[in-house]
Amino acid sequence: MPALLAKMSLRSASWFYAFSVVVLSICGSTHAAKSCNGPLLSVLPESSFKSSSTSSNSQLPHTAKLNRREGEGGWAPERSDRQPWLQLDLREKMEITAIATQGRSGSSDWVSSFMLLFGDSSLAWKQYGQSEDTGQTYRGNTNSEGVVQHKLVHSITARFLRFIPLDWSTTGWIGLRVEVYGCAYKSDVANFNGRSALLYRFNQKSQRTVKDVISLRFKSYGADGVLVHGEGHRGDYLTLELHHGTLALHLNLDDAKLYPSSGNVSVGLGSLLDDQLWHYVLVKRSNKQVNLTVDGHTRQLSTTGVEDSLEVDYELSFGGIPIPGKPGSFLRKNFNGCIENLYYNGVSIINLAKRRKLQIHSVGNVTFSCSEPQPQMVSATFLSSSGSYLSLPLGPLGVWGLDVHFHFRTWNQEGLLFSTGLAQGSQHLVLQISGGQLHLMVHGAAEQNTNISIEVGVTDGLWHSVSLSYRDRMVSLVLDNEPTSTVDVQSHADSGNSVFFGGCPQYSGDCKNPTVAFQGCMRQIFLNNQLMDLPHVQQGLLGNYSKLQFDICGIRNRCLPNFCEHDGRCTQSWDTFYCDCSGTGYTGETCHNSIYEASCEAHRQMGSTSGYFYIDPDGSGPLKAALVYCNMTENKVWTVVGHNNRGSVNVTGATTKKPHVMRFNYTVSLEQLRTLIGRSEHCQQEVVYSCRKSRLFNTWDGRPLSWWLDGSGEKQTYWGGSVPGVQQCSCSLEENCIDMNYFCNCDADTHLWVNDTGLLSYKDHLPLTEIVIGDTNRTGSAAVYRVGSLHCNGDRFLWNAASFYPGSSSLHFPKFLAELSADISLYFKTTASSGVLLENLGTTDFITLKLTTPSAVTFIFDVGNGPVDLTVTSPVPLNDKQWHYVRAERNLKEASLQVDQLPLHTLEAPSEGHYRLQLKSLLFIGGSTFKESTFLGCIRALTLNGVTLDLEEQAKLTPGVTPGCLGHCNGSASVCHNRGRCMEKNSGYVCDCTHSAYNGPHCKKEVSMSFESGSSVTLAFQMPFPVMHNRDRGSQSSSSQPIHSQSSSSQPIHSQSTAIYAHNGESRENVAFSFLTTHTPAMLLCVSTYHQQYLAIILANNGSLQIWYRLNREKRAEIFTPKVSNLADGQLHRVQVHREGKDLYVQIDKDIDQKYNLSSDMKMNTLRSLTLGKVTGTSAGHAGLDEEVLRAGSKGFIGCLSSVQFNHLTPLKTAILSRGSSLVHVLGNLVESNCGALADSTTSQSASEGVDRGVDRLKKTRSDSAVIGGLITAVFLITLCAVAVTSCFLYRRCSHSHTHPQEKASISQKKDSRHSPEHSYPAGLENSYPVDLVLDLNLDLHSSVSHSRKEYYI
Repeated sequence: MPALLAKMSLRSASWFYAFSVVVLSICGSTHAAKSCNGPLLSVLPESSFKSSSTSSNSQLPHTAKLNRREGEGGWAPERSDRQPWLQLDLREKMEITAIATQGRSGSSDWVSSFMLLFGDSSLAWKQYGQSEDTGQTYRGNTNSEGVVQHKLVHSITARFLRFIPLDWSTTGWIGLRVEVYGCAYKSDVANFNGRSALLYRFNQKSQRTVKDVISLRFKSYGADGVLVHGEGHRGDYLTLELHHGTLALHLNLDDAKLYPSSGNVSVGLGSLLDDQLWHYVLVKRSNKQVNLTVDGHTRQLSTTGVEDSLEVDYELSFGGIPIPGKPGSFLRKNFNGCIENLYYNGVSIINLAKRRKLQIHSVGNVTFSCSEPQPQMVSATFLSSSGSYLSLPLGPLGVWGLDVHFHFRTWNQEGLLFSTGLAQGSQHLVLQISGGQLHLMVHGAAEQNTNISIEVGVTDGLWHSVSLSYRDRMVSLVLDNEPTSTVDVQSHADSGNSVFFGGCPQYSGDCKNPTVAFQGCMRQIFLNNQLMDLPHVQQGLLGNYSKLQFDICGIRNRCLPNFCEHDGRCTQSWDTFYCDCSGTGYTGETCHNSIYEASCEAHRQMGSTSGYFYIDPDGSGPLKAALVYCNMTENKVWTVVGHNNRGSVNVTGATTKKPHVMRFNYTVSLEQLRTLIGRSEHCQQEVVYSCRKSRLFNTWDGRPLSWWLDGSGEKQTYWGGSVPGVQQCSCSLEENCIDMNYFCNCDADTHLWVNDTGLLSYKDHLPLTEIVIGDTNRTGSAAVYRVGSLHCNGDRFLWNAASFYPGSSSLHFPKFLAELSADISLYFKTTASSGVLLENLGTTDFITLKLTTPSAVTFIFDVGNGPVDLTVTSPVPLNDKQWHYVRAERNLKEASLQVDQLPLHTLEAPSEGHYRLQLKSLLFIGGSTFKESTFLGCIRALTLNGVTLDLEEQAKLTPGVTPGCLGHCNGSASVCHNRGRCMEKNSGYVCDCTHSAYNGPHCKKEVSMSFESGSSVTLAFQMPFPVMHNRDRGSQSSSSQPIHSQSSSSQPIHSQSTAIYAHNGESRENVAFSFLTTHTPAMLLCVSTYHQQYLAIILANNGSLQIWYRLNREKRAEIFTPKVSNLADGQLHRVQVHREGKDLYVQIDKDIDQKYNLSSDMKMNTLRSLTLGKVTGTSAGHAGLDEEVLRAGSKGFIGCLSSVQFNHLTPLKTAILSRGSSLVHVLGNLVESNCGALADSTTSQSASEGVDRGVDRLKKTRSDSAVIGGLITAVFLITLCAVAVTSCFLYRRCSHSHTHPQEKASISQKKDSRHSPEHSYPAGLENSYPVDLVLDLNLDLHSSVSHSRKEYYI
């Protein structure tokens, strides 16, 4: 009982502390909201106003008070002032809630936009932004008398304010009058000098809490230091500290002896917190749940241990961790800076210390005012990587030589830090950042360059100190606390002129930027032990400079928050951030786009056969891709997901009080399963159940004896084959139960084995997650069950469509949630010349996707920086009543638009300005808010950020819009296979097999060739090859222009091919083919580029498949062997290779599916050749093939190749149909073959056969049934053979009567190859052939189109 009372008292006290903090916060906020809006400048003396300059004595800074007409009615700077500013000293720290500006009275001088800085001193400033997304500027005035007031979204506390004019009157000059609104700011503050601390001692030996609240504000002069620490004898501890400028919280609630390392948690938040500015921290813990907040950003975490209370012995320390018994000694680095308003569970620690209460013990010198460090650290920001520099005079070196010392911080991997000429200009001393490390070079005309390199990263955004000394023909360099590095210099330095920091002037003969200028911050610059006065530099009294900003370090952490999605790794430079998407399964500038198809149905349309595949049902949504088995039958595609209990389970001895319970964990998460099931047209799961004297539902009170839990954890009491809501089995619906008095066979309670097997097919209840059996405890009672895998088929969104008619309205959906990233994909077909496909508006922001002309699609949006538009123009009309694919994306890095297979168009986003797309109205599909340019036609498969809209359901509720879309190519049952495109005709359809490796009326006929010794097929490409050329990201960064507020017609648009995929990948190859051979070694496929890159797939001497990748010509090729066994076994094997950046996926047949990691993610740019078979000197070119690859290439390939595809290229089809082209080289004897038909003759085995074994045991199949089944099978096979022979005869007759004579020609050298037929397109298809292939390959593929398109009339 005493322990219980103590615990209740403990919890009550904790609640009281938390309540006290909340009440104080609310009261303070309420008071501020009511009274903190008074004017603050009217009582200030003239000395509180300062400026960078003054144009006259009547325009002094103290005349800049709102509505005053003293002097000439306001402040104006000199016209020669390069960086004008007006500064206010409020005399003490104030809380500021609003500001107002006005022009100079009676003049044409005013400021139209400005920037606001604030700080505790006049030498350390911070820019104020109205919010995270408003940029750093304020709108000013448009005349001299009007007043423009800005209420601050977040109030600030500061003593000093500085107004920086950015734009001003076009007819006059800068003129400014201001007012500041707020109130006095009261706080308890303590100053810690790095060797001091405060100890808060408890009234008892230890204190145990289940809830804690710690709040404080701090300003740090160092990157490391302990803020709060407490620990207990059991091993509990809580530590809040700065570590490399980030706030870290370490917490353990468990007994270290009983649970070692089980409950330790650490979390970091914030960045660059050593900026000498105030930061707010709040730690709230309730049992195991912890919230850490820094400057409005919150991280939530949970401890993983057993205990939920924190036990601390004796005391909490603030500012450091003193060592008991050793005064002045500390365990970790102490905090150096100021802390104010420090509260621990409602107790004001600093207030107690100021009043010298006994609970507080002071260690070292703790003062109660926030003093600035001496000397004051004035910073300067180098803004430009091409034009920033600081030049300072340097007198003769004399006998003392040269000493340079300074601090710097940056993110950039390259940049010049320091440069000066030595020995009257014959030598130069250059200190630079290269590759993220520090390098010192001494070079001159008469000697070799001398280098010092310090292999320590310096581009982490932290402050680093550099000391450089040059005397007695020796140069020494010290970085931070690293050892001194020295190098001898041959010549003696006897004079100097000037030194340069950060960069070189444009026309300087003594200073040259080795790479780029420095972008970052510098402070505490000493030359020969004399501190350089940066304010004097700004005023033009010392040295010279260009593109510098003084009194502020403008560094930003562009990776906080992390805008790289799906766990992408963020890195940054001064101007922007980059996302490394390796291993995430996503691609794009922000790792937004999934590299996987959305469903097994989509894989089937890509030409894949049965096997394991990754699918991503929610696309760019939050869920990861899932590995499933795709069982592709002739009529349906089944997605199969297994679980952990595949076998049969015997159940005995179970009762309703102690039932048998089995939990099923699936190979993918329940969230992924719900998305998959929601996307599928039909799902089912078999429950095989046999029983003997074991009931399911037959009880006197109707309570079930057995049940199962659905995907949401809800209890379900119907059995397989029945319908929800009733306690029945399948035999009840089929009316074949063994006893019709019961609804299940098991409920008959017979001594014989009976069966209640059935399918669960109600999608909302799938999958089955738990089964409970409760009636097997009687004599002779038993049950045997097996739960099968989840099977789903169909993709209900792929063909989800709506038809829009003249005069109809648009479809309305909730607003598009697309603040940071938005991707839109859809298919449309129309005969209209224009129309709005999608539109969503905000107050000023908007996003629109529309057909602007019969051949152009435009993507327009505005996030607050002005409208931006991208337009893709097709060489063929888009209003041809055929389906066309459109994908538009906008993120923080770029905007892009793609139409069909046309090159991707992109525009780079600006690094500054607004970036959140804020929409408010409903989303309009097929029209706009103002009912202009209504779309006429069909839209299907509309997906927004991975969520596919149900157009058909919404169309049912909208007059004038109908669900579905009439036409022969609109069903989910694909009539054109293997990436063939269905083309509508007036009375039927045709299949365009241009981008398919197959031929035939439905793109299902294998294209195969038999290769003999020495034979090969080579496609030679001109340089450059635009269709395959992928833009290099590095070159893009340097050449792409940012998005501006003009039409895209005036902007350079960068494009790249997407090859197969509608969504483009930067570095992507897709290879698929089948082969049959008995010879090794062998060259299957070799692709080379003009940059000595290559991809080769060979068979080694032992018959194993090897994939050779060489993406960087400076490095050795990487070799991957996915299957060591001999593939030269005379059997047909299917190989699929897919690369996405550094990720390489390889699938061989149905039993090998592996992933590898490449060391490089470079692109294969400017293809030179693609070769099948023997690689000759001409085909290899200058690819730099390795010796083993050349050896396999010299042997060539003997056997059969079938259905070869490399991205959108189909070399076998090209060779057959375009052998007259100069870019297609065929060597040796090649004969068309039908070896690929072997693939069709092998039936794909359902995954359920491997997953759902053990059925024989449950279904008790008798041996005589097997005999009967065998006889039936034999009869069926004989009948099938007869049908096949008849079909083959009829097909050949039909093909013979319809085939053009030249189409029968073989590539074999035994046949005539000099024919020149005249080709023609089917009616209406003259302009539908992809123009890019015709132009870039210079191949005459008209015959391919004529051969592959067969028209069907319905």
